[in-house]
Amino acid sequence: MTAEQSRRERSKLQKRARIFTAARTLFAQHGYAAVTTQQVAEHADVAAGTVFRYAATKAELLLMVFNADFRACVERGLAEAAFVSPPTAAIWTALAPTLAAAAARPADTAAYQRELIFGEAADPHRAEGLAIVAHLEEGIARLLAGEHPRDDAHSAARAVFACAHVVLVRASTGGALSAAQLQVQIEQIVAGWDRRTIRAADMSRTAKRAIPAGEKES
Repeated sequence: MTAEQSRRERSKLQKRARIFTAARTLFAQHGYAAVTTQQVAEHADVAAGTVFRYAATKAELLLMVFNADFRACVERGLAEAAFVSPPTAAIWTALAPTLAAAAARPADTAAYQRELIFGEAADPHRAEGLAIVAHLEEGIARLLAGEHPRDDAHSAARAVFACAHVVLVRASTGGALSAAQLQVQIEQIVAGWDRRTIRAADMSRTAKRAIPAGEKES
């Protein structure tokens, strides 16, 4: 890379950082719905067209900002959950930072969650956010089943996040589904997963006992 290319790359990174900081500050102060991309551009001291080079829409700006916060919450939650048992308590610990952040900014969190699920398929910021969701679900599966979770643990983890997503979206609408109800749902999902695991183990033992003496299990 030449000195000129290096200078241009530094300039791009600096502009992106200013746009990110401006969007984050304005969203926190006024809420996502009340902020315009023009205001973000003015706060970042860049042209409006420059903003669109880094985020094609205001929704992409929201994803850019909230992805960073969501990632931090997920990493913190999973790190703390690693030392918690039983699995129901560990999963709740993993979700707690995300739920606390949502409680502080329910409307913006709901908008972010909707963009994650229904946003533009080609948006790289949405893809980044979905990767964070997948990381959280993988972490929940490991809290259930250890370092090498099976498909059923991943299915249970996806069910947990689906329930959490409803809570995060409804937080802005005064919906009836509360965090306490989410705890109950987590307990039900884990209990169902436990029963399935026990039943699978029993079936495996029964199958082994059914193998005639002298024959090897295939």
